[in-house]
Amino acid sequence: MEKGTNNYAFVDSQNLNLGIRSLGWKLNFSRFKVYLKEKYGVTKAFLFIGYVEGNSDMYARLQEAGFICIFKPTLKYKDGTTKGNCDAELVLQAMIEYQNYDKAVIVTGDGDFYCLVQYLHKNDKLKAVIVPNKLRFSALLKVDYIQPYLRFMNDLKKKLEYKKRPHEDETS
Repeated sequence: MEKGTNNYAFVDSQNLNLGIRSLGWKLNFSRFKVYLKEKYGVTKAFLFIGYVEGNSDMYARLQEAGFICIFKPTLKYKDGTTKGNCDAELVLQAMIEYQNYDKAVIVTGDGDFYCLVQYLHKNDKLKAVIVPNKLRFSALLKVDYIQPYLRFMNDLKKKLEYKKRPHEDETS
């Protein structure tokens, strides 16, 4: 980690979770938080997540791992699916915190964040865009000027995979 860095991470939890699971493994969020700190100088990591009643233990574990959870109310549809899109909250929080960080690390493969990434790049505030799965991410993030900032999690399984041990949870 660079000394004196004060970088913030803004994590699209749904995109991260689905991207990693599409690779066939589960993420150890505690290790991921340490990775963000050591590799990118992240001092604060905001995790944007849909709030589902009954998941309070999981939310507490994420917070214990060092994430600042920003919750979005979810909607449950008649077909049983739940939706809690947190894109606007992530962009808003990145701008609320703008003066407080040196550079931003955006964790997503979602092209909806193109405008945020573009703005951060233009203002020399972009550290990295961490894409969960390099085989499944938006073409909007593949433009020339963003490519040098792209980092992929495909090869981080050994370092960041959650391995369940007796009496352990998924964020340990």
